[in-house]
Amino acid sequence: MAADLHCHTKLSDGSVGIEDLIVIAQKSGIDTIAITDHDCLAGTVRGQVIGKRYGVTVIPGVELSAFDEIAGKKVHIISYLADAPDRLERICKKTSVARKRAGQIMMLKVAARFPVASDFIINHASGSTNLFKQHIMHALMDAGYTDKIFGDLFYTLFDTGSESNVLAPTKYPSVKEVIDEIHSAGGIAVLSHPGKYKNDEELDEYLELGLDGVEVWSPYNSPELTQELADYCKKHKILLTGGSDFHGIYGRHTVTVGSYSTPQENLDKLMSYKARKKRAARKAEKAAAAAQGA
Repeated sequence: MAADLHCHTKLSDGSVGIEDLIVIAQKSGIDTIAITDHDCLAGTVRGQVIGKRYGVTVIPGVELSAFDEIAGKKVHIISYLADAPDRLERICKKTSVARKRAGQIMMLKVAARFPVASDFIINHASGSTNLFKQHIMHALMDAGYTDKIFGDLFYTLFDTGSESNVLAPTKYPSVKEVIDEIHSAGGIAVLSHPGKYKNDEELDEYLELGLDGVEVWSPYNSPELTQELADYCKKHKILLTGGSDFHGIYGRHTVTVGSYSTPQENLDKLMSYKARKKRAARKAEKAAAAAQGA
């Protein structure tokens, strides 16, 4: 069976709750998903408990935000199967505080431009661990200023190229810091949707930093890029994953759970990845010891 390894819930910038997401997966015939909320681990345990109730395996994950200063690009990296997820709380909290500060500034700018109260906007983020752009847009939809989340108004307010944007700077950790934090927590670091921020151009650099895999199958990756990424991963013997980046009505693409997924063969490799790495490390240690004794 295929697995959707990139799904968001109301805990970050998704529009559906954990149980609703799992029910959608079950009814769609998807028996494995990963909840990968932005810089938020809150849904991991609850997701696994609810998943068992519906016969859906929920792989623990979190999508961590980073910034590549040299390339000048945002980078998202998913941590899967961390042995000690609590070790990721520090970096999650650090980013959450920065995002909250930026969200409040953007909210106040929007409230000053449109006749909507700050509380009205905040209410649309109920249940989330933070205030995201989608929450602000949903409030403006309900106030009658637009009929969609990602339309002309969104780009007027939140595109860096718009002279009327309300953006506030947000400080994100470096790619190296994120990958190191994931590995220190015993997790697997996978680059999310390279096509979204054109991160495929920096794959060699990220591989040197210890990247374990790439999200090959994604609504942000063109068919040509998907093939290029698959070839790259196979050449460098790193993991291939896939996911819909499901956000419900808060998504940039019209996708359902499982519309982009990880084939069973690649899911098996992800699930056995850490055990295989440990075996390889032990083998290398024995070989080194034997060489010293010779």
